Amino acid sequence: MEKLKKIANNMRINIVKMVHANKSGHPGGALSCADILTALYFEVMDINKDNLNDKARDKFVLSKGHGSAGIYAVLAEKGFIPYEELPTFRAINSRLQGHPNMLDCPGVDISTGSLGQGLSVGVGMSLSNKLDGNDFRTYVLCGDGEIQEGQIWEAAMSAAHYNLDNLLLIIDYNGLQIDGTNDEVMNVRPLGEKFKAFGWHTISVDGHDIESIIAGCNHAKTIKGKPTVIIAETVKGKGVSYMENKAGWHGKAPSDEELAIALEELGGNN
Repeated sequence: MEKLKKIANNMRINIVKMVHANKSGHPGGALSCADILTALYFEVMDINKDNLNDKARDKFVLSKGHGSAGIYAVLAEKGFIPYEELPTFRAINSRLQGHPNMLDCPGVDISTGSLGQGLSVGVGMSLSNKLDGNDFRTYVLCGDGEIQEGQIWEAAMSAAHYNLDNLLLIIDYNGLQIDGTNDEVMNVRPLGEKFKAFGWHTISVDGHDIESIIAGCNHAKTIKGKPTVIIAETVKGKGVSYMENKAGWHGKAPSDEELAIALEELGGNN
């Protein structure tokens, strides 16, 4: 667990560095999902350098595509892309664009960015696996503000209808979006009850407790006949004091001074 925590912390250091490098990006939501991505890529999903280009492996969909700094950070930790490439984040002609591109970046299973579409893609992947008799799984990470999109609920209905027990949706539930709190913009609660009504199995975890995230994902593998959603309670901007629980850090780059503070808090100056 200590090794996984260190990986998540390294990701947070690289996230703030990336967003600072080109003065552009979405640090708040990338920081909030770092522990989730660590759990998925290092303990839960069957994905490594040897099977990276193999269709017969678990797939991941970052539905909240603007959180791309998070996915690039974990791909670097896995060795799929070099650390030296991270400072090119959002630069012209970089493979690491603001929204992930499956045609350019190794380890990116689907291009995302238009919110609300990722779960539909995950449903398609999972249904295809079922029809082909494959036993690998699809993992989708959505933001909580994204749950306001109507397409999410069409996909949720389809997933239950087709008994997609090989599909796991994780919701990064940090309570904030670009215009304020979810409750103010468009209340999505009670999420658990809503997904249950749509025929899903629901699990709630602390989204910064890696052990609990792993346990939730493993429990989801035992559920048969229906899809599972994990509602992961998180803190937007987790790990950087002045970003935590601040909607203003949804899409804002830190200044030189703010970067120095963040790195000091994360131990990134060592």
